[in-house]
Amino acid sequence: MRYAFCGGTLDKHVESTKSDHYWSLERAAVERVLIYRLGSLGDTIVALPCFHLIARTFPQAERQLLTNFPIHGKAPASAAVLGQSGLIHGYMRYTVGTRSVGELLRLAQMIGRFRPDVLVYLMPLRSVKNVWRDRIFFRLCGVRRIVGLPDKERLKHRFDAATGLYESEAHRLARAISALGDAKVDDISTWDLHLSADETEVARRVLNPLAGGPLIVCGPGCKMQANDWEQDNWRALLGRLYRKYPSHALVMTGASQDAEVCEFVARDWAGKKLNLAGKLNPRESAAVFSHAAVFIGPDSGPKHLAASVGVPCVCVFSARNLPGTWFPPGSRNQIVYHQPECFGCGLETCIVMAKKCIRSVQVDEMEHAVDRVLTVARSGQSG
Repeated sequence: MRYAFCGGTLDKHVESTKSDHYWSLERAAVERVLIYRLGSLGDTIVALPCFHLIARTFPQAERQLLTNFPIHGKAPASAAVLGQSGLIHGYMRYTVGTRSVGELLRLAQMIGRFRPDVLVYLMPLRSVKNVWRDRIFFRLCGVRRIVGLPDKERLKHRFDAATGLYESEAHRLARAISALGDAKVDDISTWDLHLSADETEVARRVLNPLAGGPLIVCGPGCKMQANDWEQDNWRALLGRLYRKYPSHALVMTGASQDAEVCEFVARDWAGKKLNLAGKLNPRESAAVFSHAAVFIGPDSGPKHLAASVGVPCVCVFSARNLPGTWFPPGSRNQIVYHQPECFGCGLETCIVMAKKCIRSVQVDEMEHAVDRVLTVARSGQSG
């Protein structure tokens, strides 16, 4: 079957459908792999199971990541997320949406010099037009084998009527490159950032003033107005949690731009606390999060980091995305999500509906969600 588009065609049976037997014969000969994935902190982390799969499939190959320059002050580059994990050996970057012929020619030359044996396509959902354009561009760069170039079915998240949730982005990406094998998205080991001894030592050192007690981490900041639960709600929540859990210490986290918000939000926490907003890189932050009993925050990058190190998350979500697509991995999370009639709008700034979805979430709901996580944690410790 072929899909017509603007005078051209997009094959449903694309390169990603090569047989397992074919790949078993060809993988050993692959020396250079180019991976195409745009985004920042969260976008990089949800692709971790796929990065692990690619590394397992091509363990001897040089693996380069084609990604974008950061476009937001709160969005770390993928290199800051992956670091020295060994999953990626180098990076090619370009400006997203560029119309500069010169920049595109330089990018094509870089790809041509690298001479990838395989390109693994791990892009977010995009239009058939953009997929077609990408395919032509990489062909012109000399790439002959592409895994993960989506057919029409892979250009959407599947819906599970039993749960009312849509397929997560991590599962969709894994499905797109299933020709390489099982990415094991539900296995927490495939989210491993391979934190270094130095990174874990940084975490130990910065947490030392808290004297090793139980830890709550809160990251209230976010890039999008539509996802912002607003600082007065966060302050009220933390004030209640301190009265319930005074033996816990509090760590506030986020980008440097979030430091003042973090100070305001934590003002009623009378116990031990640290404001680390803007003071650590993403991998050092992940090492800090690994010591927490719970992470609390909105739909933003830090919650992905916390989930990747196995920490249960209590998250308040807007309904701008389809439910489930950006929920964190793991079975111990508590997601507080309301679904009004306008869900799935995709808006970054919500004016007409005045953020009806997330503003309807009450402090009580978040408080009870944290209670559920910490109750399980304490029962596990006592057991």
